[in-house]
Parts: sequence; C-alpha cells; structure tokens
Amino acid sequence: MKNFKKLKLENGLRVLLIPQSSSLATTVAILVAAGSAYETKKINGLSHFLEHMCFKGTQKRPRPINIASELDGLGAQYNAFTGREFTSYFAKVRNQSFEQILEIVSDLYLNPVFNPAEIETERGVIIEEINMYEDAPAQKIQEVFNELLYGNQPAGWSIAGTKENIRRLQRKDFMAYRKKHYVPSATVLAISGGFEKKNILTKINNHLLSLPQNKKEIKPKTKEFQNKPQELIKYKESDQTHLILGFRAFPVFDKRRFALEVLANILGGGMSSRLFQKIRGELGAAYYVHASTDLYTDHGSISMAAGVDHQKMGKVVEASLNEFKKIGERDIDIKELKKAKEHLIGHLFLTLESSDEIGYFYAGQEILGLKILTPQQIAKKIQEVTSSEVQCLAKNLFQNKGLNLALIGPFKNKSFQNILKV
Repeated sequence: MKNFKKLKLENGLRVLLIPQSSSLATTVAILVAAGSAYETKKINGLSHFLEHMCFKGTQKRPRPINIASELDGLGAQYNAFTGREFTSYFAKVRNQSFEQILEIVSDLYLNPVFNPAEIETERGVIIEEINMYEDAPAQKIQEVFNELLYGNQPAGWSIAGTKENIRRLQRKDFMAYRKKHYVPSATVLAISGGFEKKNILTKINNHLLSLPQNKKEIKPKTKEFQNKPQELIKYKESDQTHLILGFRAFPVFDKRRFALEVLANILGGGMSSRLFQKIRGELGAAYYVHASTDLYTDHGSISMAAGVDHQKMGKVVEASLNEFKKIGERDIDIKELKKAKEHLIGHLFLTLESSDEIGYFYAGQEILGLKILTPQQIAKKIQEVTSSEVQCLAKNLFQNKGLNLALIGPFKNKSFQNILKV
C-alpha cells in the first residue's frame, strides 16, 4: 500500500505529500542535502551555523523575535537540525494553520539575511552548544568514535565544528556555501498529517518555485582504511566511563542493511538483548547499554555503547567482544530471531504515530537517494531476514581488522589494545 505521493516542481525541487486523515496536526519539513559531509576543514561547522542563522532573520521577518513570535502565536512546534548529509527545517501545527507554516518555513529556507550583528551574537550561542556537548560524554562519545573511524576528513569531524572556525566564519562564507548547496535539485519538501489537499501544488509553487537552479556541489567520498584494532581514549574526570565499541559496516544502499538492523537488535536492542543482559544484568557494570547501526551514503558502522564503572571497563570490553564473536559462531535461536524482528517492527510503527515522524520517515529516505519504502514494505524486508544471513553478516563484519574502541574517562597512559580482539 502506497501511503505517499511524490511530485517534482519545474525547478527540480521534490515534494512528498503524506496525508493522514485522522491526524490533528500537519508538519511541513524542508530537507536539503547539505551537512558536515559537504564541508572543508576550513569551514567545518558552517552547515550547522547556517541552520541557526535561518532563524535569525529573513527579508520579510528581519528580526529573530518576528519569526519566533509568529510561530509561537500559532502554537507551533518548530526547530531545525543539521546532520552529516542533510539539514532540515520544520514546523508542526494544527491542520488549520498549515498554509501559514508552509509560508513561514519556506521563508526561513529561501530568504535568510545573515545580519552581521546576528552572526556575532550567534557565535556565542554555538560555542556554548559545543561546550554543552563537551560536558555530556554520553553524547560526545559518538564524535570520538567517528574521529577514530574516519580521522581527518568530513566523516570524522564534529558537525558543530571547532570553536576556532565558529569565531572566524563571516557572512560571505554563508552566502557562498548556500549558493553551492541550497538548490532545488538537492531539496525535498515533505508535508504530512491532516492538511487540506485542495490546490496544494499551487500553494507550494507560490512559495518554493523561486529557488534558484544553481549547480549542486558534490561531497567528497569518505575514505576508509584499517587493518588492525584501533582505540582512541579521551581523558576526562568523570563518574562513568563512556564507550563505543564497534566495527566498520557498509553504506545505507547495501541490501544487507535489514539483516544488520536485526543483528544490532539481537545484540543490544532492548532490555532482553544479549549485551544488556550480560553487562547490566550479570556484571552490574552499567546503567545504559545499547547497540545500533549508523549508515550513510558511502560508509557505515555497527556498534554498542555503554556508560560503565571505571573499574569494570576491561571486563565490559571483553564481555562485549565475546558476544560479538558468539553471534557469528553459533546458530541463532528462532525465538530470539523472531523477538528481534518484532521489536524492530513494533518500534518502527510506534514511532510513526505523529505527523512529524511519518514525514521524516519518507523524506529521510528520499534525501539520501534511497528507493522509498513504506512501513509495511520495511516490515516485510525485516521479516524476510534469516538466521543464516545474520550469522554470516556477523562473521564477515566482526573481525579484528574492523574493530574500534572509543572511550571517554579518567584514563591517563592507559591502553586496552591487549584485549581488543575477536
């Protein structure tokens, strides 16, 4: 069953309409293929800084308070976020306010003015955001893991950038970057929820057809090389050691991605998963334990993360690696396989109850260049995964040459290389 409609404007901008007749809300989201993966070292952090600046004034709404007051006056939920491969702006309102947020979100995307005074103010905001993550090792550890995997290239840099870059970026940098990347061919508009469909294409054209058709600049390909286990330890006085232990995988287009999701779920997808039971249930070494995949257009990984007792760090690494190893050596019980599949499918459907989540479900696939699958089609793909596929994938991926350990904790002159082996 097809739950969406895909259109394309004359300028090349793609539109996804995802109607939900029972929804009390409508979400308008614009996604653009522009994120930290498209940056150079000199402008690392610009994609995220630019996203902030779109809320700091447009030609029609020159001051930040003009934008915030209008959206607040509609009772809207609104925000923006920057990832590695795309940036997005969105607002969610009652259905009757759909046309207003279509105009406002379009205005934010099309007409930022990049007021120099606002740029100066926002520098401090972003630097404090960077500081916030430095004080939150449970979040910061993902950056450390990416740095370990990919090193000095976009995939290994922070999305927020460096403080030095944030202090240096100027209005001309925003203008030049936006001209290269904020183009119709790289833009997706998603409208989801209980919106009125009458004359909707005319309304969309009225707001977004004017986006200039500049040529899109492509991102550099991520380079990968590793032939032995790697570790990266960041010293920090803390009450917990935060770690990510994982392996290189493959890009999001790989047909094995559904088996990879099942594999990650068996390992650390819930409180009954293998890693949760071992590390929290048996060792009592952690509060949070989970495993996940992180797939992009030209690279990917599968990993587990935990916040653990400093004294039990070695035991946790050894126990985790043992679980990674076992899943490739022993047959997976049919009941465990079924449970993992149902957990994935159930979680997927439960997250798609709101207009914003269903909108991003479809738009996220489109912006990455994937063939769009419905929730039902994805559920079918997951159900088709076999025990032997999961086991074979584990054997292929869980090898020393792709093993990586990143951690943040109070360790000086300490190495775990002697136990980094599967």
